[in-house]
Amino acid sequence: MNDIVIETRGLTKKYGEQISVSNLSLHVRKGRIYGLLGRNGAGKTTTMRMLLGLTTPSSGEVEIFGKPLRGNEKKILPRIGSLIESPGFYPNLTGTENLLIFATLRGLKNPKYVKNALEVVNLPYRDKKLFSQYSLGMKQRLAIALSVMHNPELLILDEPINGLDPIGIAEMRAFIRELCDAAGKTILISSHILSEISLLADDIGIIDHGILLEEESLSELEEKNGKYIHFLVSDAAMAANLLRSRLGIRNVRTENAHELTVRDRQLDIGAAVRLFVEAGLSVSDAHLYENTLEDYFKQVTGGEGIA
Repeated sequence: MNDIVIETRGLTKKYGEQISVSNLSLHVRKGRIYGLLGRNGAGKTTTMRMLLGLTTPSSGEVEIFGKPLRGNEKKILPRIGSLIESPGFYPNLTGTENLLIFATLRGLKNPKYVKNALEVVNLPYRDKKLFSQYSLGMKQRLAIALSVMHNPELLILDEPINGLDPIGIAEMRAFIRELCDAAGKTILISSHILSEISLLADDIGIIDHGILLEEESLSELEEKNGKYIHFLVSDAAMAANLLRSRLGIRNVRTENAHELTVRDRQLDIGAAVRLFVEAGLSVSDAHLYENTLEDYFKQVTGGEGIA
């Protein structure tokens, strides 16, 4: 059974000579949170708009729920909830009153749809507070309540934690995670906040200048990006061969004639240094390092990090 909910092939969007998204091949798996990570202006919002049929691709294909989006919009889009831009809520109405209007427009006549959506985001159903009196965090919650009101299978959320204070971010992260784990939603979420994506997502795609540079599970990324040992020796190739043949270490890479990197947490640094010295090599440095997601983002994009 195919567990891919969203798949794009060669998805491209041009505005005149400017390429906003280039040859994007995205894979979002069922029942997981996919974090689309990139700087502001990297192409995240344009990608999401194309997935929702709000922007027409210049070329490429979009498949959602195993079917092409083009020509099947009426069947596919009702199964999706989204937050791309702030909804046009009425400031002089309560959150409940605002949702009741949207529910009526969508043909959701039973008030339980509104009540259930508010419960999901922990907002009161009978609250008299007007939308104009809401904090930014409450406004974001209400926007997500609107996106889940019709009980969609897939959520596409563009920067839902942008502008929130630390408490609001933690609360938003908790109930987005619960939507996936408890309610079984598949969620595509974009952000430029690396630390939050690393705490929330199951899978990560890194986009920069409209190009998807990396796509993998968070566990794979952590394995690739985790702790590593750096050696500075007189002969890196000989040292690498010794580690492979004598200590059975496979994940060894020579950086140049004198430097090598080992990504095997089982390696005993002291044993490795003794092995090198006994073989006649001089060892100038042996150090354990640990990269952050910020470091990895810089490495992949070849530029500066982001928040």
